[in-house]
Amino acid sequence: MSRKLPRRSGLSVYWLTGTGLRFEAHGKIIQMSPKRQPKLKIDLVIPVFNESEVIGQTYADICRVVDSLPYDFRFIYVDDGSSDGTVDTLRGVAANDQRVTLLQLSRNFGHQAALTAGMDASHGDIMISMDGDGQHPPEMLPKMILLIEQGYDVVQAQRMEDERAVSFKKVTSNIFYWLINKISGTRVMQGAADFRALSRNALDGLRSMHEYHRFLRGMISWMGYNSVILPYHEPARIAGKSKYSLGKMMRLASDAIFSFSLAPLYIGLSAGLAFFVLAGAQLIYVLSLWLTGNTEQVEPGWSSLMAILLIASGIIMILLGFIGVYVGYIFQEVKRRPIYLLKGKLPDGGE
Repeated sequence: MSRKLPRRSGLSVYWLTGTGLRFEAHGKIIQMSPKRQPKLKIDLVIPVFNESEVIGQTYADICRVVDSLPYDFRFIYVDDGSSDGTVDTLRGVAANDQRVTLLQLSRNFGHQAALTAGMDASHGDIMISMDGDGQHPPEMLPKMILLIEQGYDVVQAQRMEDERAVSFKKVTSNIFYWLINKISGTRVMQGAADFRALSRNALDGLRSMHEYHRFLRGMISWMGYNSVILPYHEPARIAGKSKYSLGKMMRLASDAIFSFSLAPLYIGLSAGLAFFVLAGAQLIYVLSLWLTGNTEQVEPGWSSLMAILLIASGIIMILLGFIGVYVGYIFQEVKRRPIYLLKGKLPDGGE
């Protein structure tokens, strides 16, 4: 069925559902078929580690959202060396959904490496990374995609926490973000999670960075692409517990600090200059006593000497420790070992 629009300048236009535009001009009918824009390809990169209890539910929750959206979605699950039934569950999911790709790492390389593996396998127009534990709400996906379509290269989800709640993780997180923003030239948004959307341009830029010790939040901020913050409230885990132990959080903080700042190297220099000033002041004080004839106040003491030696030695050891860490990082970088290794891939012929 067609609808005739008002005649303008001798031209009548009809919109014909399913057949395109029909123009009537000077008694002639001209038919034009609509040009359909290809659907955007969206890759969801989902790293998982021992999430067999929740993976089925989180997959269903994501499907409930994306199945109603007009895009071509691809699920890229990256198993980071799970020791439970996560891989078996994902194999079952992949067997029933051709959109699902499973990358299985040869061992546990860490969350940042697993994210990198998924990003390397992404060939879509937009890449969205999210955790597989259900704490990154899939209801945010339409908003993220829309913002990328509006011209942003990075849509960074920011976790909004209850200011009244106090926990060890929250306190240490606040200290970490305060410290990294103070000592580095790269600003990292507090509460930023690895829940983000990247345009093809931004993802290609990130993939060109091959450092072994990876802090993706800082690396993405360093690139400087047009970005926007999207706040969200993190729901409780469906089941299980967080796989980010205190040790893993400390390693991530170490990677962030030593990869994005030279400030630790300047601590020893600053302390050395401070002690040089104190030593100069002490020398001036002693000379003034000698010049005024108050030599009885100059009493040599082992305690003060040993205190100065111990403090100076401690500063030297701390500085050497910082230098050692940087040398270790450089040593690991120059070896150019791969960030991760794949043990398996489903489907085998997938990209």
